[in-house]
Amino acid sequence: MKLTYRFAALAAAAALTVTGCSATSTSTATEDTGTTEKADAALAKISETVLSAGPNGEEATPASEIELTEEDVAAVNALGAKAAIVMHYGGNDWANAQIDGLRSEFERLGIEVTAVTDANFKPDKQVSDLETVMVQNPDIIVSIPTDPVATSAAYKRVADAGIKLVFMDNVPEGLTAGEDYASVVSADNYGNGVASAHLMARELGGKGQIGVIYHEADFFVTQQRYDGFKETITSEYPDIEIVEEQGIAGPDFAGDAQGAANAMITQYPTLGGIWAVWDVPAEGVMAAARAAGRTDLKIATEDLGKNVAIALAKDELVIGLGAQVPFDQGVTEARLAAMAMLGQETPPYVALSSLPVDHENVLEAWEQVYHEEAPQDLRDSYKD
Repeated sequence: MKLTYRFAALAAAAALTVTGCSATSTSTATEDTGTTEKADAALAKISETVLSAGPNGEEATPASEIELTEEDVAAVNALGAKAAIVMHYGGNDWANAQIDGLRSEFERLGIEVTAVTDANFKPDKQVSDLETVMVQNPDIIVSIPTDPVATSAAYKRVADAGIKLVFMDNVPEGLTAGEDYASVVSADNYGNGVASAHLMARELGGKGQIGVIYHEADFFVTQQRYDGFKETITSEYPDIEIVEEQGIAGPDFAGDAQGAANAMITQYPTLGGIWAVWDVPAEGVMAAARAAGRTDLKIATEDLGKNVAIALAKDELVIGLGAQVPFDQGVTEARLAAMAMLGQETPPYVALSSLPVDHENVLEAWEQVYHEEAPQDLRDSYKD
């Protein structure tokens, strides 16, 4: 993954200071300067590694290692295969980018996408979606389970039917890699949580009170984000106090987060910031902050959705996030499905590094995440 110039430069400066090569002694640096250097050095390192393990503790294989030869591409094209994409919920920037990546690579591989479904985060709807697409006799299903337990039997039926399964982010309970499914592909969600913790700490100068809004569900990737954020704050920044935590279950994630943030802001008038588990809940936190006149509140989150990107560009409320690269994730999933069709061995867990994003690199990050130029309204929002 490309390292942003800002984080690379600041990490290098921090390293010089630590080794005594800086003209200014660290003993005279302010606490804020020390926090900034510490956070930026950590953010630079995160961009070049994967901190997450897989759903069953698997070591991550870098997505850069998932490649197809020209012979592989020709062989897959000759199969005339069909694929279905079964989402947990859709309509957001992450899901759209993931689907775009899958469609793009499937087209290159001559694989027809016959269905794309949206379960609206309801396990029973996803089970029905799986049953519906199975009637179309796809060779491949790429999916993200809404609930690893409630959907398990349905995915097992897919596997038993001989359909090649590739998962996004999470795996249903009781399914085995290499037998029931080819692989699971994920962003470094623990790393994304860690990134957002360092970004929050940097903006707070290493001290203050914050609230946490997490996903109240048995969902592997959002739990990893929460763990990464909380463990980093508590272990690395002891002068930052998490005074309140509130779970949200959806499906109105923005509305639920707004209600939780309203309560936190009211109860803790000196609250310095709130972390939200992804961009849609963060939109609810922004609404609560504006309603309370708390334009000074620091909001950190995950995923580079358009609304939080505009807030970053304006340098308002949202101070940073750990971004996934969902288009690249979709491309990787399609390649793993092709490898499975060819009978090739596939690694059980593949991951892509976190991308820390703040005001300074938000336009560059948009291009990296979505493989397209930042939209005009986002560029127009950028405050120099």
